[in-house]
Amino acid sequence: MQLSELEIIRREKLNQLRNLGIEPYPAALYPVDHLSKDIKQNFAEGKKVIIAGRLMSRRIQGKASFAELQDAEGRIQVYFNRDEICPSEDKTQYNEVYKKLLDIGDYIGIEGELFTTQVGEKTVMVKAFTLLSKSLKPLPLPKTDSEGNTYDEFNDPELRYRQRYADLVVNPKVKDTFIKRTKIVNTIRDFYNEMGFLEVETPILQPIPGGAAARPFVTHHNALNIPLYLRIANELYLKRLIVGGFDGVYEFSKDFRNEGMDRTHNPEFTVMEMYAAYKDYHWMMDTTEKLLEKVALELHGTTTAQFGDNLIDYKAPYQRIGILDAIREHTGYDLYQKSEEEVREACKALGVEVDESFGIGKMIDEIFGEKCEHHYIQPTFIIDYPVEMSPLTKKHRSKEGLTERFELMVNGKELANAYSELNDPIEQRERFEDQLKLSEKGDDEAMFIDHDFLRALEYGMPPTSGIGIGIDRLAMFMTNNESIQEVLFFPQMKPEKKQVALSDEAKDVFKLISKYKKAELNWLKGESGLSNKKWDKSIKELTKNALASVNKLEDGTLEVWLE
Repeated sequence: MQLSELEIIRREKLNQLRNLGIEPYPAALYPVDHLSKDIKQNFAEGKKVIIAGRLMSRRIQGKASFAELQDAEGRIQVYFNRDEICPSEDKTQYNEVYKKLLDIGDYIGIEGELFTTQVGEKTVMVKAFTLLSKSLKPLPLPKTDSEGNTYDEFNDPELRYRQRYADLVVNPKVKDTFIKRTKIVNTIRDFYNEMGFLEVETPILQPIPGGAAARPFVTHHNALNIPLYLRIANELYLKRLIVGGFDGVYEFSKDFRNEGMDRTHNPEFTVMEMYAAYKDYHWMMDTTEKLLEKVALELHGTTTAQFGDNLIDYKAPYQRIGILDAIREHTGYDLYQKSEEEVREACKALGVEVDESFGIGKMIDEIFGEKCEHHYIQPTFIIDYPVEMSPLTKKHRSKEGLTERFELMVNGKELANAYSELNDPIEQRERFEDQLKLSEKGDDEAMFIDHDFLRALEYGMPPTSGIGIGIDRLAMFMTNNESIQEVLFFPQMKPEKKQVALSDEAKDVFKLISKYKKAELNWLKGESGLSNKKWDKSIKELTKNALASVNKLEDGTLEVWLE
């Protein structure tokens, strides 16, 4: 393990603490009775408190020192005085332990009394302190110069996402985002609980990945000797519960889709799905407006929330427009009841790339995605999707070829998907069979036929409406974060590149190869200016650590390129 100079020093301090008889990682309970926020809100001079947290800064001035302690709710100033901490002749606890062996980032417990400094700062006078956990790696704290300029902020996204634990410590706004995310979830839970709905759990490992058109992750169950899929949606299981007699159920679920990653998509994501018996998609639109209005009010005290350059207003009612009407408005093409060939021709004319395996539904979806959705900044219900796009949705009661489905668009992105649920088992079977035909054409996102779900429908499911709301995306919109990674504690990342200790010559050669990516070996050797021995040694270092490759071409020359 490669250690920095500061990490080596901290390990030496660890040993010195143990030599003094101090356990750097004690097992005993520490009796915390106050948090920083509570102390400030209910401050009383002379009050005794026991607090704990990270040492985040300190200003040592001989026999006294002001420092900052950070706990779960913020920071508070603490005052170390040598004679208060060490009333006897032995001053080791202050002179050695506090001044020399503690570091920024260490967890300490403090017993003290409250007082106010001459400049009015609410402060804890330290009477005794206990080391609770020694920090062996320095925190990536920003630095501020005498003119107030800040340097070395921990703001590189890759480092922040990989080391979220450090990110949460040094960037208070990040922690606030996740507190708000939990508040969003709790508000939704309270909303449905007040309606008398039941929160439930359904399987993550499923024999058939149903409920959505998406590419699943697949695994194998050894004991049963069968393939299983990580769920892409929990819809079909929740509708089984409606069949079983529950009038309203909802679930916050982790879903998984083996697809691309970008600023709004992660392969593992959280969705809330809710199903209500005896309702339709008109009721669901009304209810969703009330829900999002409540979330915004609980979070911000107003129905508006800033997202990037846009101020989004979640106050009801929201605009409602048919998807085909939206396409006609923004492209000039009327695709209502058009054939597959006519829709394909429209795609070509509009410059929308579609695969030969795409049916009408996916082509219309592509047109809307490229040409329309970015226009809908304020919350808008896009309604009445073609049957081909909605295999689980009830046909529209008055519009031939359409279904009673909506997607809620916010800031040009889908936030929710909902329908009047198809409860005719014969028609549902036909829709599944249509999906099977798409699969045979090469559509790897087409739905499977779920025979058990069809059997459940044959027992009878009452008229039902259901909705799925993307919790990650809702958290993005409500906390003004434009990347999904900002609202996931631990987003998926590429494997971390192994850090390799290289000689100075190897580093120079690596930089040289990086400049050209690929080059003829002898020419590159000349560019490096190294002796034969140093060149050979550097190339061996790079190839050994899989940083570069040397390959022989047909004409016998050797070529070097980066791995």
